[in-house]
Amino acid sequence: MPMYSDFYFPSCGQGMIHGCRWDPEGKPRAVLQIVHGIVEHAERYDEFASFMASQGFLVVAEDHMGHGGSIGSQDTPGYFEGGWFKAVADVHRLMTYTRAECPDVPYFLLGHSMGSFLARTVLIRYPKCGITACVLTGTTWMHRGIINTGIASAAAVCKAKGEKYPSKMLNDLMFGGNNRRVEHKRTDFDWLNRDSAAVDAYIADPLCGFTATAGLIKDMMTGLRFIQEPEHLEKMRKDLPVLFLSGGDDPVGGYGEGVLKAAKAFNDVGMEKVDVRIYPLCRHELLKEVNKEEIWNWLLRWLENVM
Repeated sequence: MPMYSDFYFPSCGQGMIHGCRWDPEGKPRAVLQIVHGIVEHAERYDEFASFMASQGFLVVAEDHMGHGGSIGSQDTPGYFEGGWFKAVADVHRLMTYTRAECPDVPYFLLGHSMGSFLARTVLIRYPKCGITACVLTGTTWMHRGIINTGIASAAAVCKAKGEKYPSKMLNDLMFGGNNRRVEHKRTDFDWLNRDSAAVDAYIADPLCGFTATAGLIKDMMTGLRFIQEPEHLEKMRKDLPVLFLSGGDDPVGGYGEGVLKAAKAFNDVGMEKVDVRIYPLCRHELLKEVNKEEIWNWLLRWLENVM
């Protein structure tokens, strides 16, 4: 049986970062590092991580600053102290620790949603980090004008209310339309996935779905602009295998369109091993969907093929 444990390490921004790990029985045959999304936390991936650990993977993840167990008594929920690149550095710091512990096995990075933007930043900022492949779930490509409008709006709120102000207006602007194409809406979060129990668990979790700060919205949009610049994309390691894995009914990914644009941008700068798999009808949280076991097993086979 996989063994779960947690740990802490100093943030590159502020405070201590809470980490989670799922150890397999015996020596790991590979490492999988998960990078979670906005206003959620690493322990939500327990079911998927336990599955991967049962297949011989050591799975690690950290709660970003202002999220999950990394929210200290002096910290603001939903805020990156020091900005986007400090949060990226925390992801890289966990990678450095874990690679030192397991230097001789394949190392995979999986980023979901905002975590996929963080992971894509890692690929640009740390091209020699030594990972074997990267998986991006719930990612997208956004029009430059929309990004700039989002940054300007968030900057205006930051100026008026402060960076640590939890802005419902900005959150509604970012996420308010995500339920638009869901038929027979039951909750405001049906766009996450089709499993009503998983949606209800998200709603009931006090560490999920809270209002992000104006500063975090600005940071995330700034990070998104950074990872879409061709001169930045050029810095990625060209022979790194990258998998874009998404739901066809994911509003964040533009119902597949934003995912295909992101993959094309990778191809356009000469990335040699870009794969795309879009599951029709699946929504944003692919790893929690009603057909999650099918998706987990397909992803496992993809990782094994890379290995």
